[in-house]
Parts: sequence; C-alpha cells; structure tokens
Amino acid sequence: MQLDILAVGAHPDDVELCCGGTLAKMVKNGHKVGIVDVTQGELGTRGTTGIRRKEAAVAARILGCVRENLRIPDGGIDVNSANIKKLITVIRKYRPRMIIIPHWHERHPDHVHTHLLCKEAWFYSGLRKISTTLNSARQAPWRPDSYIHYMQWYEFTPSFIVDITDVYELRQKAVRAHKSQFHNPSSKEPVTKLSEESFMDFVETRAKSYGFKIGVTYGEPFYSVESIGIDDPLKLRLFRG
Repeated sequence: MQLDILAVGAHPDDVELCCGGTLAKMVKNGHKVGIVDVTQGELGTRGTTGIRRKEAAVAARILGCVRENLRIPDGGIDVNSANIKKLITVIRKYRPRMIIIPHWHERHPDHVHTHLLCKEAWFYSGLRKISTTLNSARQAPWRPDSYIHYMQWYEFTPSFIVDITDVYELRQKAVRAHKSQFHNPSSKEPVTKLSEESFMDFVETRAKSYGFKIGVTYGEPFYSVESIGIDDPLKLRLFRG
C-alpha cells in the first residue's frame, strides 16, 4: 500500500501529541497515512513495552493510520548505517509523498537523533545503489517529495499552521489512548512532565494559541526548510484583523 504521508516519532506517543490532528484531517480528506515509532519507549518512566505497544495500536486505529515500530533501542538512536537502512526500508515499503519528522532543535536527545535519522533516510532512500530488501525482494529506490517538521517541547516560528478544529476531539482521543503516560490519580508510578495534571491543559493551550494565529479554534504548527508555493493568496487562512 502506498501512503501519502508518513509521520515519524522517537517514542510511541510523540506523533499523536505533535501532529495527530493533521494526520486525522488527512485521513478524513481521503489520504492514506502511516506512523513509524523509532523505539518502543522502553526507557520511559511509566508503562511497559507491552502496554505501550497496545496503546499505540489503539491510537493508530482511532486516527485511521497504519503503524510500524523500528525497535531501535530507546536512548540509543544511533544515526548509523543499520538504523538508517531500517527507516529506508519502511520508506521504500510505503513510498509516501511526504514525511513528517521532529524538528532538529529539541530538549530530548532522542528527538534530535530521530530528526537526523529521518533526514538521512529521506535522502538515501532515493539512491539505487543503497540496497534494501523486504520479504526477500530487493526494494526500488524511493525518495518522498518533501519533509516537514512538527513541534515538540521547544517552539519555533512556523512556516504554516494546519487548522485541526474539526478533528481536535479525535486527535485528543488518540492522545489519551496512551493512557499509561498521562495523569491518573490512582497510578502508583512516578510523576513525569507528561503525567502532571496540568500537561493536558498545556497541550490544549498550545493548540488554541496556534489556532488563534490563523483565526480558528485549534491549530498545529509546522516548519519547512524549503519554500512553500501557493496558487491563490486569497485562499490563505489568516488571522482577521
């Protein structure tokens, strides 16, 4: 199956938190979408790999996405030939038109390393002399047309903001599917930044803030290193002064 968009995250809940609304909107608009988790999140303070795997599967069904896990060690996302080829294999399998990846300036080293891994795999996936196989068959080269960056902990000035108002509740349902990671007053596990009661308020406030900038209720920000062309300036979604 060929995908239109493939979103890549270091840990099983990264994509839902950062661009889940955009993925839900793309699916709603008839596009085929996938998620790749680089690690199983095994170093996470809360949950287990088994729990997180089940949660990720539920979230993917909610969003309407296919999902794969590269099983690269959490905390050990080395940008080496073996790991680059793992991601190249998935890119060539699904042949997406676009990949959505973490921004390079990030608090968590895994997010930075995932950015670098994605950027290298994006380029090298188009080189025919780099050989990969799937189900014993050699894969054809495939380089997505473009990649864009989603926002995690550190903020950036976005190149564009996607209006996710009509799918916001669906996005939040997918986020909440990763319930081991978020606030639960009955949990005996240690508290993390994500499991603080105020974290979901932060998530909603950010989405509202970026939505406000374009005159809608909720938005998700993205950054592109390439210039973005448009057909009609009058179709731009802008804040109305």
